[in-house]
Amino acid sequence: MLRTATLILSLALLPALVQADVRTDLVKKFPGATVDDLRPTPMQGIFELRRGGDIVYVSEDGRYALMGDLYDLKSNSNLSETRRRGLRKELLSAVPDSQTLIFSPKDPKYTINVFTDVDCAYCRKLHSQIAEYNRLGVRVRYLFFPRTGPDTESWHKAESVWCAADRNEALTRAKRGEAIKSRPCGQTPVAKEYQLGEDLGIQGTPAIVLANGEMLPGYVPPAMLVDHLKTVAR
Repeated sequence: MLRTATLILSLALLPALVQADVRTDLVKKFPGATVDDLRPTPMQGIFELRRGGDIVYVSEDGRYALMGDLYDLKSNSNLSETRRRGLRKELLSAVPDSQTLIFSPKDPKYTINVFTDVDCAYCRKLHSQIAEYNRLGVRVRYLFFPRTGPDTESWHKAESVWCAADRNEALTRAKRGEAIKSRPCGQTPVAKEYQLGEDLGIQGTPAIVLANGEMLPGYVPPAMLVDHLKTVAR
C-alpha cells in the first residue's frame, strides 16, 4: 500500500519536476533572467518570461519568442494583461510612501500611483486639479518619470523638488513653471522611480496605475477617473 501511494505521488509530481528542469535549462539562454522569471503557460511548450513589469512568451527550447497578448477564448479573458496587472501591483507595493510625494484627503476612498514629469503639460493639468481629486476621495502617490531621461533639465527639476524643505509645495510650484532652488540632498528616488517606469513600459506621462494594477496612459479628469474607480476592484 505504501509503495503504491509513493508511486502515485511521484507520478503526480512528475510534470512539475519536468517543468522545473525545462526552466533551469531555458533560463541559461536569457542573460539576467532567473528561474522565477519563467513560468509555464496554458499552451504546451510555451513559457512566460518576465521582464520587469512586462512579459514575452518563449518556446521551451529558447529559440522562438512571441510578442503580444495571450487570450483564453473560452473565458474571453486577456491572460497577459491580468499578469501585467499583478506585476504592476507587486512592483509598486515595494515602493514605500516615504519615497513618493503624496496628496491625500483625510479619509481616502481610492489610491492611485501617478508617474509624472514636472514639465509635462498634461501632468501640470492633472496637478492643477489635485484638490478636486482629493475632494472626490482620491489619494495620489506621485513618482518621478522625467521623460527626457537622466541628466536633463526635467530630471534636475525633479531632484530639486525632492530636496526642497516642503516637497509637496515645491512640486506644485514647479508645475506652475516656477524655478525651485534647493540644496543637493544626496541620493534621491528619481533614478529608481524612472527605472521602475521603464520596467513597467511607461512611454508617456502622466501614467496612472490603479490599486488593481490597471494602467491608464494619459490625463483623466477627476470625475471621469472616480467613475472608473467605482467599477474596479481595489
